[in-house]
Amino acid sequence: MTTIADIDFGGLYREHARAVSRTGKPASAWDARAPEMQGRWRQSRYAEAFIARMDLDGAATLLDVGCGPGTICLPLASRLERVYGLDYSRAMLEALRSGAAERGLTNVGALHRAWEDDWSDVPVCDIVVASRSTNVPDMAAALAKLHARARRRVYLTHRVGDWPFDPGAIEALGRRLLPPPDYIYVVNILHDMGIHPRLDYIETEQRRAPAADFDELARRIAWSLGELTSDELARLRAWHERARPGAGETGGPMRWAFISWEKA
Repeated sequence: MTTIADIDFGGLYREHARAVSRTGKPASAWDARAPEMQGRWRQSRYAEAFIARMDLDGAATLLDVGCGPGTICLPLASRLERVYGLDYSRAMLEALRSGAAERGLTNVGALHRAWEDDWSDVPVCDIVVASRSTNVPDMAAALAKLHARARRRVYLTHRVGDWPFDPGAIEALGRRLLPPPDYIYVVNILHDMGIHPRLDYIETEQRRAPAADFDELARRIAWSLGELTSDELARLRAWHERARPGAGETGGPMRWAFISWEKA
């Protein structure tokens, strides 16, 4: 008889991620997006919800992995002695530095690292966070790195469900797509590591289908799936006009699993 104890969730995740074949973006893709994302920490309901779920008791230092422009770490910097933002995009780290200077913060460090790099010189911090940055080819290795760099607590978010847009849009493209691995792998891999995490959910204001704006829908789909052909764009536009005539955003909010654990 096979039980859940016989399943290698780390290996299963790696197989799933390879089958999807679109885990992660090159640093250059995030470099290009840095200008539009800079300053989001000032008005992010998602960041407010993330931070509200954190316990800073006894913490003086924080490491933000996949920090982007500092959406999580910058609002927390004034409450801590030292924060570090780690990212593989140099432009995102420049946005982090710019945001810190704008706030008059002198306790923010920037670390240029990727998930697969050597982290032996990355500081161990009281709290480690990875906010919407765990789209990695090897989840078990990523979780082990987060755990190793934390002195007290780890907080991360990972997508719930499949693609972040209406399934009808995917059907309209005519592509047969395996959805990317979602948060349940994270929970099970942590269980395999002997960690029993807490689980909560954050719903974001970003809806699954930006229905009123076709160009925005096409841009988001191309960001996730790669460049769309002219035929795919025509089919997507026909679906959009048929399914969303004059409507506002629909399709339900995006949900993120908020996963946390304490260091023993």
